Amino acid sequence: MTDVTSGPAETRLRRSPLHDRHTAAGAKFAPFGGWEMPLEYAGGGVLKEHTAVRTSVGVFDVSHLGKARITGPGAAAFVNACLSNDLGRVGPGKAQYTLCCDDATGGVVDDIIAYLHGDDHVFLVPNAANTAEVVRRLRAAAPPSVTVTDEHDAYAVLAVQGPRSAELLAALGLPTEHGYMSFSTATLGGAELTVCRTGYTGELGYELVVPAADAVAVWDALFAAGEAYELRACGLAARDTLRTEMGYPLHGQDLSLDITPVQARSGWAVGWDKPAFWGREALLAEKAAGPRRTLRGLEAVDRAIPRPGMAVYVGDTQVGTVTSGTFSPTRKQGIALALIDTEPKLADGAEVEVDIRGRRAGMRLTRPPFVQPSVR
Repeated sequence: MTDVTSGPAETRLRRSPLHDRHTAAGAKFAPFGGWEMPLEYAGGGVLKEHTAVRTSVGVFDVSHLGKARITGPGAAAFVNACLSNDLGRVGPGKAQYTLCCDDATGGVVDDIIAYLHGDDHVFLVPNAANTAEVVRRLRAAAPPSVTVTDEHDAYAVLAVQGPRSAELLAALGLPTEHGYMSFSTATLGGAELTVCRTGYTGELGYELVVPAADAVAVWDALFAAGEAYELRACGLAARDTLRTEMGYPLHGQDLSLDITPVQARSGWAVGWDKPAFWGREALLAEKAAGPRRTLRGLEAVDRAIPRPGMAVYVGDTQVGTVTSGTFSPTRKQGIALALIDTEPKLADGAEVEVDIRGRRAGMRLTRPPFVQPSVR
């Protein structure tokens, strides 16, 4: 990975090892989590890129995602005593969605994918902007036998997503038959990589964790084989519309230090019966008392697009705030995630209004996802 060289040091953005490939493809770049990443590509745009993932196959460079390795005797047990989900529910070769919570408040420091290699080896994929803080907290808590290594720059990550993703990877000789949330190792043109059945789109998909030095060769191999499968390069704008359609949370908007798993309806990613994890006491207390607000879905009744930060009303009373909002290319309407007060009680189907730059737009409460998932 490299830095953008212009500008003062405090504003420099990191770059993916695929930056030159994105430039050649006519990418429009935007800052994201301290990185300069492709937002969309020339000749495509959000709608075409979104549609490619829903109907054929798209590839995202998500190398901005963090990478951290925890090794040593008892590494898995240590991670399990820190992060929210229960690694005891899965075995080696499996991946698990989990949360790093603040021990005092239960707020979410980050959401993470944990790759369990064995009792002495766990690989974590946090979000870009939060990697250093996750690593810092783990290092501060680690016993002498456990080593926490920040490998953010050592690997690239390519997300191959869509109903034809398995066909494309199989054409390259990569494994595709392993189950959802499991991973396998493989080689491609001499590059050793991890192929995990995960993604952030709601479609059949795989994430390839590749040594940074081999990222260009793997990207080129995907596109050399991809024409037959209508492969399209996709940027972070389409990734956002895809994940919002699925109701998948984005840290910093739908999860944060101020938004707990209980409020975000992410309690399924908490091992409630575990004797220890960061934030356990605060979260158990909030769960027992009931949260003051919860993450709900909104679908537009009027021709309107809700955006983060917009207020949600019932009559003259503000009852919530939009956390993520966009136009759904699949549904052809505005959709959103919003933190809605639990009092007064509002059932799914209840109509509310969102203040869009001074104009009230009708919305209906619903339970995500907005599109039927096809991950399996």
